[in-house]
Amino acid sequence: MGIPDIRHLITVEFEVYGHVQGCYFTKYTRDLCTKAGITGWVKNSKQGTIVGKMQGPKEEVDKMIEWLSTKGSPGCQIEKCDLRNMGTLNRLDYKTFDIRF
Repeated sequence: MGIPDIRHLITVEFEVYGHVQGCYFTKYTRDLCTKAGITGWVKNSKQGTIVGKMQGPKEEVDKMIEWLSTKGSPGCQIEKCDLRNMGTLNRLDYKTFDIRF
């Protein structure tokens, strides 16, 4: 995928609500982000939501926001996806996209 254009790197924190645990949501999120060149992390929260942080090319992060908000993993039911602390970056803070526990 080459070196990303730093003018278009963004960061965003997300929280997905609904029936999103027990349906491999974190695994699908990690796999799709890795394929898209997005770095960051995702994990199940104690409140029954999925939380995480994505960093990468704006176009790819926007596609993942759409997936997190509307599609998700097979068998999940998304109620809503809240986004926080969205901004631009000069460089990525992460090298990979990981599942945290």
